[in-house]
Amino acid sequence: MIAIIDYDAGNIKSVEKAFDFLGADTLVTRDPKEILKADRVVLPGVGAFGDAMKRLNEYGLVAPIKEVVANETPFLGICLGQQLLFDSSDESEGVAGLGILRGKIVSIPEKDKENNIYKIPQIGWNSLSFPRKGKLFKDIPDGAYVYFVHSYYLNADDKTIVTATTEYSTTIEASVECGNVFACQFHPEKSADVGMQILKNFIEV
Repeated sequence: MIAIIDYDAGNIKSVEKAFDFLGADTLVTRDPKEILKADRVVLPGVGAFGDAMKRLNEYGLVAPIKEVVANETPFLGICLGQQLLFDSSDESEGVAGLGILRGKIVSIPEKDKENNIYKIPQIGWNSLSFPRKGKLFKDIPDGAYVYFVHSYYLNADDKTIVTATTEYSTTIEASVECGNVFACQFHPEKSADVGMQILKNFIEV
């Protein structure tokens, strides 16, 4: 069973439908007992870093999430769900993230090195490159397109955990893998066949 953590995130239903389409047994829940006994756990997310951490704390979900990771249960963070795994975010100064992985979430620059101007947030399809092709990207070709909606991106302390990047005014660390923890800044549930393959790969981890 895949537990999809319910903390009122905006993309929960679309994540659930995507896994259901793949034939997975899913449960949308904020019950720590259900989360801890799941075979896999997904932390979705759309919205602000500080608000999300407030809800995770209010619903008593921080400790269960950390226990799931410690138990080596396969865990997937999506979009804001990736950002929350890290220490902090420029979006919400003074708010501590889950701190499961080391790093900070920073603002996407409006200009690149050549002073070309980019629209923020980044909304739309962008291609992936794989500095270290992790398990999520089995059978995914270099240059595959996925769907992004975000104004902030990851600056991981340990670059060896970064498994996918994309270019948008700067190099965006688009996915990470560290042991049983997987995460992606883009939305696989909205990324057509490529996204479905990524979610299928997570199911098969």
